[in-house]
Amino acid sequence: MTDRDDVPFDLASMRKQYRAEGLSETELAASPVEQFARWFKQAATDGGLFEPNAMIVSTADAEGRTSSRTVLLKHFDEQGFVFYTNYDSRKARDLAENPYVSLLFPWHPMARQVIVTGVARRTGRDETAAYFRTRPHGSQLGAWASAQSSVVSTRADIDAAYAELAARYPEGEQVPVPSHWGGFRVAPQTVEFWQGRENRLHDRLRYVEQPDGRWRVERLSP
Repeated sequence: MTDRDDVPFDLASMRKQYRAEGLSETELAASPVEQFARWFKQAATDGGLFEPNAMIVSTADAEGRTSSRTVLLKHFDEQGFVFYTNYDSRKARDLAENPYVSLLFPWHPMARQVIVTGVARRTGRDETAAYFRTRPHGSQLGAWASAQSSVVSTRADIDAAYAELAARYPEGEQVPVPSHWGGFRVAPQTVEFWQGRENRLHDRLRYVEQPDGRWRVERLSP
């Protein structure tokens, strides 16, 4: 049993009282992507967030074993939310077996969350290449140097692989796009907008995609 004096914080008493304005159905945009754009603009400009495009991507393999990690959102539009990764990574292997995915944007300083559920599909190679060219030179080399999610003996092995690539492709020389690297676009099926309120009576409004492509909005109990 853990000695209570050894615990640095009293977790049971750690809480914040959310005093933000509420979120009503009449304020929502016609589509979840338009509503996301509104909230994202606020998060990026005056939300006090370090990386507003950071999201938790949760996947599950064919046997239902889940895993989560933080990934950066790189594009969004009415077709979905796009991120990039190594196609040999755990998340990509999961998505190859089970394309259903959840994205969570934890905008804590604003007492907001956005939760997207949907289906992930690989982006086209032209789209992937166009994005890859916008990455810093070092990040392009990093996509080659790291066999993401695989076991590696030491950090020195990674540094050595990077150094070899840096010598082969010095700054200013074009780095080829790795065939094992690319994007996923998550086509949303539901998008929940969560606004913290007093007494834990939060506002939760969720867009649900209908068979005809339109969106239904439903309120969830906090």
